[in-house]
Amino acid sequence: MARTTAQRPTTAPQAPANSANEERETSRKIGVLRSLWPFMTPYKTLIFAALAALTLTAGVSLSLPLAVRRVVDNFRVTDAALLNQYFVAALAMAALLALGTGLRYALVTRLGERVVADIRKAVFDRVIGMSPAFYERIMTGEVLSRITTDTTLIQSVLGSSASIALRNLLIFLGGLTLMLLTSAKLTGLVLLIVPAVVVPIMVLGRRLRGISRENQDWIAASSGNAGEALGAVQTVQAFTHETESRAKFSELTETSYAVSKRRIQTRAYLTVIVIFLVFSGIVGVLWIGANDVRQGHMSEGTLVQFVIFSVMVAGSVAALSEIWSELQRAAGATERLIELLNAEDTVNDPSAPQQLATPVRGEITFDDVSFHYPTRKDVSALDAVTLTIKPGETVAFVGPSGAGKTTVIQMIQRFYDPQSGVVRLDGHALTEVARAEFRKHIALVPQDPVIFAASARENIRFGRLDATDAEVEAAAQAAAAHEFISKLPEGYDSFVGERGVMLSGGQKQRIAIARAILRDAPVLLLDEATSALDAESERLVQAAVDQLSQDRTTVVVAHRLATVKKADRIVVMDAGRIVATGTHDELVAEGGLYARLARLQFTDGAAL
Repeated sequence: MARTTAQRPTTAPQAPANSANEERETSRKIGVLRSLWPFMTPYKTLIFAALAALTLTAGVSLSLPLAVRRVVDNFRVTDAALLNQYFVAALAMAALLALGTGLRYALVTRLGERVVADIRKAVFDRVIGMSPAFYERIMTGEVLSRITTDTTLIQSVLGSSASIALRNLLIFLGGLTLMLLTSAKLTGLVLLIVPAVVVPIMVLGRRLRGISRENQDWIAASSGNAGEALGAVQTVQAFTHETESRAKFSELTETSYAVSKRRIQTRAYLTVIVIFLVFSGIVGVLWIGANDVRQGHMSEGTLVQFVIFSVMVAGSVAALSEIWSELQRAAGATERLIELLNAEDTVNDPSAPQQLATPVRGEITFDDVSFHYPTRKDVSALDAVTLTIKPGETVAFVGPSGAGKTTVIQMIQRFYDPQSGVVRLDGHALTEVARAEFRKHIALVPQDPVIFAASARENIRFGRLDATDAEVEAAAQAAAAHEFISKLPEGYDSFVGERGVMLSGGQKQRIAIARAILRDAPVLLLDEATSALDAESERLVQAAVDQLSQDRTTVVVAHRLATVKKADRIVVMDAGRIVATGTHDELVAEGGLYARLARLQFTDGAAL
């Protein structure tokens, strides 16, 4: 059940020091945010409108000190009408600034929401089609963390921080230019403090970037741990493992909190240093400017104008230093999402897929197939398996646990590709046909039935979305599920809970069988399809399966040999190899592994 994360180990409270993570952290740049541009290009009109509103607000902001200078320098004028005009003009500029700011907020926030929605869909579209090998390397909880937590960071940047950064950049450049025009002497003094501000931004910013990525990795590990524990909550409770699960989640959460404290402290140090240096410089410049006013070298209004520009420039620098850390966090989040979007899968559709002839006959061929799982490369799940299953034939695979029976089911669906050999459907290698093309001709009843958080009707209709209500109910009747579904509070429209928690194991299995019956595919895969049924339900379902498999290629995996006695052919597997084939009577007569299994089940009554 447990899987390890691909990012951070979860056994120590401190960050790991593996070289892969170190290399990724030192190579990460803000430039990775350029990867978001393809998601933004469809909304260029919205971007241009937002930039226009942003430029307007920046321009108006830079014009306010000029109006203030006029007001201050004309306090002593005798013409009251002229003074009133200055105040009215200042009020009009304030109104224009408010309008532009509101428009900028609306446009930029809408852009951020739209782009992030597209990113979430793109990432989900990518990961939903990844083969099971991908999920052997990364926990689903971590994938969900990237789709939620990381995209939230990007949304914050696109919907707020980016526009604020651009606005402050314009104010910084414009304000600096107007400061220079107002007083070159005072501007030169202000610029002396720039190196003192830039250096801590660069030094602490690099450190902050690494801490931010580490923080996100621990959050992902925490989410993955919680998702795994909650996904198996009944098992956790059955083995009274709640205390250990709480302790593990608490450890990961506290570790994430400890890293976030380091991030917050680093960012706080950066903010304190920048703001202190900037405003200390402003106080010094103001002191010198006040002496110039006293000596008659500049007017009061000019000094006030310069001071306002200085405050605006200093404020923009302080804002940019804060936003820089936000951009670094967003860069780490973007990098993680791009990793998912660019993740290579071991199973891919061919560039020029072949088309299956219709109708599909259902002939399945294994031609010298050998396979081992990516995480167990030293163990052969299938070892030189060669087998042909004829159209309409029912073939049962039996053998001890780990013999490779379920792997056969997975290979037929091309969840994995063999390391050697070929799996074919109707003579076409599966690797030469689009996965969606051949999978639509396959119906599956898995060993662990998957029930979605929906109604019973919707769960059955999952097998064929265009099925009518009558067809759904007919499939349920064939799977011996109609009776118990009809007794649910709202019948077929009853909500069955997440993972079908409101149903028994046997009921979930019968809904899964009804789904496969509704699929009406030429190939039927039954992986321990009746394992969770009581004797009466098994008899009813077995009769339905026997009827269903008459005109279909049926592959059955079973431990209980009583369910496969009527199969056209039984394939006995052991350690990934086919050790015997034949009918039930033939294999019993041979006296091999199958005979021993049959003797255990039918004579001793022991369960295999």
